[in-house]
Amino acid sequence: MKKIILAAIAVMAFSFANAQETRFGVKGGLNLTNWAGGDVRDTKSLVGFHVGGFAEIKIIEKLAIQPELLFSTQGTKVDFGGFGGDFDIKTNYLNIPVLAKYYIVEKFSVEAGPQIGFLLSAKADGEDAKDGFKSVDLGFNLGAGYHFTDNVSVNLRYTIGLSPLADNADIDTEGDYYDSAKNSVLALSFAYKF
Repeated sequence: MKKIILAAIAVMAFSFANAQETRFGVKGGLNLTNWAGGDVRDTKSLVGFHVGGFAEIKIIEKLAIQPELLFSTQGTKVDFGGFGGDFDIKTNYLNIPVLAKYYIVEKFSVEAGPQIGFLLSAKADGEDAKDGFKSVDLGFNLGAGYHFTDNVSVNLRYTIGLSPLADNADIDTEGDYYDSAKNSVLALSFAYKF
């Protein structure tokens, strides 16, 4: 984890030193979140939100590095059938994505890059469940944006979880290994650059 954080800091420091132009902004929007992979069955998406800030650091005319700091509500709805019914598992993260952003044309951009998330809280059916989750979550982002003006834009991004959510994994009686599920987040953002 230290290597990832140091690499992200090095990329940002290099970018600031060589940047042609840096602009700062705020963003917020809706999340459609679920869990994917692992031994997860019968889950449904939850609607959440994200809010935070970013810096767009132009490297060359069409390429920028965009580090962000986002508060994000995530989770899933688990269906236990007729006996237990549905209940929500809600998690809150402080996410730090670092994206390479390429402007295909002046108003349309695509982006990709890694993300590290720090778990702030977790609740299962309203009860504290933070001890059952890993404190750090790794992901990879793919997205696209449309820029209405030089200051206002909209963005659609998918975050693929790379690390298991739970601290432990199960091994059944036949020795089969079941890994923990991973976050899956589709986010629609509105951004304003100063």
